[in-house]
Amino acid sequence: MTEAKPKRNRRRLLKAGAGGLLLPLALAARQAPAQGGAKPFAGVTLNVSCWSATYPKLLADYLPEFTERTGIKVNYDTPGFPVYNQRADLELSTKGSAFDVLNVTFIYTSRWIGAGWFTPLDDYIKDANKTPASWDFNDILPGSLAPMRDKAGRLYGISWLTDALIAGAGRFDLFKSAGLGMPDTFGEMESSLKAVHNKDNVPGFLTENHWGWTFIPYLQGYGGNVFRGPPDDLMPTLDTPEVAEAAEFFARIVVGYGPEGAAGYTYDQAVEALRAGRANYSTNNQVFLALMGADGSKVRNTVNFGQCPRGPKGRFPGIASHGWGIPVGAKNKDASWEFIKWSMSKDLLVRMADKHGLGSVTRRSIIESPAYKAKMVINGVDVGQLFLETLKFSAQGHMAYRTVHVYPQVNAQITQAVGRVVSGQMKAKESFALAQRNAIADLKRAGVKL
Repeated sequence: MTEAKPKRNRRRLLKAGAGGLLLPLALAARQAPAQGGAKPFAGVTLNVSCWSATYPKLLADYLPEFTERTGIKVNYDTPGFPVYNQRADLELSTKGSAFDVLNVTFIYTSRWIGAGWFTPLDDYIKDANKTPASWDFNDILPGSLAPMRDKAGRLYGISWLTDALIAGAGRFDLFKSAGLGMPDTFGEMESSLKAVHNKDNVPGFLTENHWGWTFIPYLQGYGGNVFRGPPDDLMPTLDTPEVAEAAEFFARIVVGYGPEGAAGYTYDQAVEALRAGRANYSTNNQVFLALMGADGSKVRNTVNFGQCPRGPKGRFPGIASHGWGIPVGAKNKDASWEFIKWSMSKDLLVRMADKHGLGSVTRRSIIESPAYKAKMVINGVDVGQLFLETLKFSAQGHMAYRTVHVYPQVNAQITQAVGRVVSGQMKAKESFALAQRNAIADLKRAGVKL
């Protein structure tokens, strides 16, 4: 296990590192708050909540501006991720009116949207009186919005964050010295890691130990899946030969080419190690890996990036979105939409990027702006464009496993199963057979018919 370290807040880490990713952005689109005259929603108070992350925490500083412009007062809360989800799930299940705007959490999109607990936003977007053309809905990345739609295509959330799993090599100079490029396949990945491992005393591979996220691209790359046919058929499929083969490969990479105690690295420890040059190659979220090219990184001059490698059955990068939505019980939905529209406006997001270095955005115009590209092109690689290309894979539908309401239970079983294989406690086939049995039992207790 790694030496115990004080755990730093995930989003504080991102905020601190992302500050070096952007040059000042053009503020030509900035609009002044309404001055004088009647405020359209004077006297209205909104209750808004989201889990604690960089963007929603930054948003708090701008709320007085929103009130000045609209007359709407906001009671705003950003608890931790588990606490937020528990509170939101309970309130939404009653269709109560305690909240006017809530985050649609990615892993709960199927449950919350499918149950009819959020309001469709399509009519607001299409109504020119409520949403002017200048707001430019089409500028928001379609791939980031895909999880916010129901089976009929209706939209229930405006995504403010999308994570996409890519690959990064902090010491790509060691790859080049071995005559290698960025690996494109699992086979190339393993042979490359074998060639660079411990060169210049740098272990070859490291990723965070949330295996229910970082392992799944390998599981799917070998042809496995978490469920038989999500979201309708939720029979787990963790005991297949494909899953066992993926787990054997993944464990071999983590243990054989990682630093001592690699299985114990959390997201913040992994990012710090990569930035310090204490590990080389990783597959993880684009926001994390881009920090290897930010100020303060010891590998900023040698880092390179690429797509998550593909397996025998294809390339399946993890993609996850979170977005603002309006609960069906909200008392003043027009005011709720005003908040969402303001919070996701080009003007505000540009200012956040300019002043605070907000690096994870879902508007194409910002990602493709010269100022954003000036810093997101790292050692000749356009990380912003790589992010856009990765989002296109969402059309495969391979992330359906993660949006079903009972994935958290199965996620826990996958994480334990990989942990047993990586630690050598069990062989992959045995470990995932146990995970299959436990997952079925957990789902039955949750009332899922299998």
